Amino acid sequence: MGNTSSMLTQYDIEEVQEHCKHTYSQQEIVSLYNRFCQLDRKGGGFISADEFLSIPEFAVNPLSQRLLRIVDGLNFKEFVSFLSTFSPRATLQQKVEFIFKLYDSDGNGRVTFNNMLEVLWDLTGHYISAQQREKVLTQVLEEAGYTKDSVLVLSDFMKILSNTGLKMEVEVPVD
Repeated sequence: MGNTSSMLTQYDIEEVQEHCKHTYSQQEIVSLYNRFCQLDRKGGGFISADEFLSIPEFAVNPLSQRLLRIVDGLNFKEFVSFLSTFSPRATLQQKVEFIFKLYDSDGNGRVTFNNMLEVLWDLTGHYISAQQREKVLTQVLEEAGYTKDSVLVLSDFMKILSNTGLKMEVEVPVD
C-alpha cells in the first residue's frame, strides 16, 4: 500500500476501513484509492501540498492554507481518514476534532480569541470589518458561556458545537 502503483488487497481495504471507523464501504475505499493514485502524481505513496492544491475546489477554499497544515504528506490511510471527517457517517466527535485542528494553528491544544478571529478573517476577508468579526465572535462566545479571554480546549468546542446540527459532507464518487 506504500507504493501507489501497487493494487489494494482485501487486507488493505479492511485495514483502511478499520482505520476510518467504517465510514466508507469497501467499494468507496477502492474509488478513493483510485483518486489518491491520480493525485499522487510523483508516485511516492503520499500527497504533497502542491498535489492537493491541484484540486480546484481545494485551491479556492478560503481555509486551504490551514488545511494544508493538516493534509500535506498524507499517505492513503491518512487520506481516507481525513476525508471520513466529511462523511455523513462520521460522528460529531470526529467533525469537532477536525474543526478544532483548523482553529488550533500552533497545535498546542488550545484556541484563543485571536485564533478564532484569524479563521473568521480567512472565511470573510474584506466582506466584513474587523470590528464586525470581533462583535460576532464575542456574541457567539458569550451565548456559549465564554468570554474573549477564554482559552478553549477540545471539550469546549464539543460543548459549543454539539447543539448546532453540524454537517460537513463531501460526495465520494464511486466508479
